[in-house]
Amino acid sequence: MTFPNDDTGQVLAEMQAAGVELNKRHHVVFFHLFEKQTQAQAMAAYLQEQAPDMLVKVLPDETPNVWDLECTVVMVPDYDAIVAQEAQFEQIAAKFEGYNDGWGIEV
Repeated sequence: MTFPNDDTGQVLAEMQAAGVELNKRHHVVFFHLFEKQTQAQAMAAYLQEQAPDMLVKVLPDETPNVWDLECTVVMVPDYDAIVAQEAQFEQIAAKFEGYNDGWGIEV
């Protein structure tokens, strides 16, 4: 399987090379960063209302005065699905003055 030549494609290619079965459902974690804890908590509350089954966690980042929001979605890590989910999260995060910071798979 080949992937587009971008960050998402590179991560998927590395996962495939490491033996991750990309045709099966996984817990895919999307990361978002915020300057204020209240912003991260507001997005988490919004997502819990919109998608109650989604696991969301607000954590302090290792960088001072930065907050992480981790959103876990159970899905097949297909390139197009990952890109679409990131775009959707990017629009939501912008409403709460945050931004996307990548994704990964819990294996």
